[in-house]
Amino acid sequence: MARKSRSHAADPLASFPEWAIPEMQKDFMAAVAGYDTLFGTEYAKAVPKDPARAFPLLESYARVRIADGRSVAIVIDFAETVAPAGDLGFMPGEDRYALVTLVKWAQDPQFLSADFSVCLVAENLAELNPRIGRNPYASQIEIPLPDEKERLEYIEWKLSGKPVREVSEIPAAPMAQMTAGMSRVALDRVLTEAMAGPKLTPERLKEKKKEIILAEVHGLLEFIEPAFSIDMVAGHARAKEMLRQTAKAIQSGKRDVVPMGFLIAGPVGTGKTFLATCFAGEIGIPCVKFLNFRSQWQGVTEGNLEKIFNLLKAMWPVAVIIDEADAFLGNRSAQGDSGTSQRVFASIAAFMGNTEFRGKIVWFLLTSRPDLLPVDLKRQGRAEEHLALFYPESHDERLELLKTMAKKAKVAFDGDLGEVLPKDLPKMSGAD
Repeated sequence: MARKSRSHAADPLASFPEWAIPEMQKDFMAAVAGYDTLFGTEYAKAVPKDPARAFPLLESYARVRIADGRSVAIVIDFAETVAPAGDLGFMPGEDRYALVTLVKWAQDPQFLSADFSVCLVAENLAELNPRIGRNPYASQIEIPLPDEKERLEYIEWKLSGKPVREVSEIPAAPMAQMTAGMSRVALDRVLTEAMAGPKLTPERLKEKKKEIILAEVHGLLEFIEPAFSIDMVAGHARAKEMLRQTAKAIQSGKRDVVPMGFLIAGPVGTGKTFLATCFAGEIGIPCVKFLNFRSQWQGVTEGNLEKIFNLLKAMWPVAVIIDEADAFLGNRSAQGDSGTSQRVFASIAAFMGNTEFRGKIVWFLLTSRPDLLPVDLKRQGRAEEHLALFYPESHDERLELLKTMAKKAKVAFDGDLGEVLPKDLPKMSGAD
């Protein structure tokens, strides 16, 4: 089974059948004519599209050709729509038939002893029925989004020797870096438009990238464009120093000393989200925020989470923000949803703790109630650095905060602001 990134189709067999070469089409249609004669069907006039009729035809064709010593391979695209994930007892009859047929093919003695293969192509493994993935005769092949080197190779291939400056204001290497998280299809679309129209500019590339990726993740992530660096944060000296050290380590390539994640805790309005986005702005890396990826339909939540993980792996380095983490992430003991919340929590915890992504994906768990956050996420190897934010206590701290907020809001004051404000300035947060 393979996973790849692309949009869904309504009918997985709408274009059935397709052949690699014309000779295969002639051979197949000859076999269909024999099938019609034997079983009294008229499939030669109109090849069936639904699995209930198409699968017996394919199986008959495969067995006949295998008996002749031929090799047979069947590719089923959008396999998650043929055998979707779900409880077997609640699946429609057609889906159950398709699932049973695929499992039967995987362990059929005649097929196992012959050169016979079935390739199921799905966007996310979580959307395919797990009975197929657990089958000992099935192998899982993941096709990830292209990395920077592969994107550069594709850009050079697409231009086919044409000077980059004729198509884009961005050189090929920086373009490959800026297109992190984009598939080859998306990259082809951007380059084709640039070759046929105006030159590609950094601003247009950012706009197209955001548009394409948002369409692919279907609103599961929010892309935040940091407008400020850590210098814009008032107070919180120790937290800023820790984040600056982390930013310097990422910029210098010392990813092994970068924390896996940060737990930023503090009362409402202390600037937890702003501090995390300013970290991303400090070093110019993408910043995304988790949105609601849960669904009422079985298997969809896990599929959405897999889409997010695949995108994050392709976008590194990236800062990931989870606001109200104590409520958003749940815990291992959640009940009432057939175990979905437990599986989601386990998947996120395992992904966060994968040291392969140290310095590539930096997690920010934001919460006003760190005591409610499961200890699994607060331990070393996940959100291992804990930063506590508080309201400004002294007059100088409040004055610094006010000056910073005025600068952010682009409000100019005549004279010294410290002399104008009263000494008994009330205790306020940045939000206030």
